[in-house]
Amino acid sequence: MKKSEKILKKEKSGARGFVPKKQRGKLILRAFFLLVWTGASIIFSQLVIGYALIWIIGRENFNQPVWTGVYAILSYTLAFLLIVFVPFLLLNKINKKQKKYAEEEKEFKAGVSRSELGLSGLPTWMDIGLAPIGLIVSLFLAWILVTIFSQFSWFDPTQTQEIGFNLYATGFDRIIAFVSLIVVAPVAEEMIFRGWLYQRLKNLFRKKISNKVTIILSTFLVSLLFALIHGQWNVGVNVFAMSIVLCGLREITGTIYAGILMHMLKNGIAFYLLFVLGIG
Repeated sequence: MKKSEKILKKEKSGARGFVPKKQRGKLILRAFFLLVWTGASIIFSQLVIGYALIWIIGRENFNQPVWTGVYAILSYTLAFLLIVFVPFLLLNKINKKQKKYAEEEKEFKAGVSRSELGLSGLPTWMDIGLAPIGLIVSLFLAWILVTIFSQFSWFDPTQTQEIGFNLYATGFDRIIAFVSLIVVAPVAEEMIFRGWLYQRLKNLFRKKISNKVTIILSTFLVSLLFALIHGQWNVGVNVFAMSIVLCGLREITGTIYAGILMHMLKNGIAFYLLFVLGIG
């Protein structure tokens, strides 16, 4: 059998791993849309909530811990609503005129379920046990990546991360910082990145390519966007490594509970070093 005949046979049989040129462009475009929509929604939410609060309470009060906590909660909530529900609502509206979008509508509708978000059931002892193991693995991977990137002059591994809170916060201010950094941020980010986005990309790729390649590609894209959203080279490299492990935990457990616990543990250690020991 000639090579061209083999390719044609694969294309006709719809074998996973072979993506015809006509479908390849559509696949890339849809994946690009998911990534851009997620990133743009997060940035848009931060800007809208930030400027709205500044307009309401004034710039001098905006940096107070209480309002910084309110900003974090509102911006994450708005971003989640935009990312998860707006595409489905738009497709639902379009579908009333064009039935060809029925499949996409069904996919986005499924993406709103607890199962698709990685929130089915309750946290298990396995989730609790995997969280510290995942953290150790992510720290080791981050160390390797930082060591490699440190060879470049433009990379500063000691650059301070802007977290939005005064490192000398005490009392009630410290409680607000704790809730924002250790509870709100991990839960929201895991639901958005390792929950909705990771599953959306997997559902998109698995129809055309093998499961192993689907997992690798989805993990890389989610982790890359997660790194870019943090806006600093040294922080980006660290959270890229963390995201790879978090995606792995999603695959192992089928939920994001282990990832949330690991994320909380990492932020909790950072909180202790910054706000209790004053190391930062």
